[in-house]
Amino acid sequence: MLQLEALRNASLRTDPYPYTVVSDFIAQSKLAQVLSDFPDIQSPGSIPVEEISGGPAYQALLRELEGDEFRQAVEKKFDISLGEFPIMTTLRGVVRKKDGRIHTDSKTKVATVLLYLNETWGHDNGCLRVLRNGTDMDNYVEEVPPLAGTLVIFRITDNCWHGHTPVEGKRLSIQMNYLVGEGAKNKHQFFHRLSARIKKLTQRQRHSAD
Repeated sequence: MLQLEALRNASLRTDPYPYTVVSDFIAQSKLAQVLSDFPDIQSPGSIPVEEISGGPAYQALLRELEGDEFRQAVEKKFDISLGEFPIMTTLRGVVRKKDGRIHTDSKTKVATVLLYLNETWGHDNGCLRVLRNGTDMDNYVEEVPPLAGTLVIFRITDNCWHGHTPVEGKRLSIQMNYLVGEGAKNKHQFFHRLSARIKKLTQRQRHSAD
């Protein structure tokens, strides 16, 4: 399902921090079924994969992403060892205008993997920007549309600034992180689960009020 050779052959950018981008990372013969089997997400925020279910092609995709072959390809690309680090995987399906603000990922993370799953992207906004600093969204070295099968991986550094311009609505992605240890994983999972449940409750209350 995953085009690992494309990752192996992709260039490693080092300006302004180590990252790589791979288009069409999911085999075209599998992509339509993956999109069909992706969970129906109605609430914003990051949702732990344990909190929501999807179809068999989606589950197969997760297994390959979390598997040894993919990890080894990432290790070789970034010249790092990841075998000792636990994995945390979350999903996004809906973004709000306040999402995507400039940030760096937590230092409890070693590397971040983003895999986008939007069949089309008709917005001018909402494309991932690899940024040179933490203050200027327009000072970027690359802009990546979140189209289905597009893979982005970056090392966590002090300057791994990224974000996207405001957009609202459906924006599907899988985020997988290699974490520094089980303690970090437990902490992240706790807060993601708590946040997801609060958002679900808030959404239900709004629907009840309507």
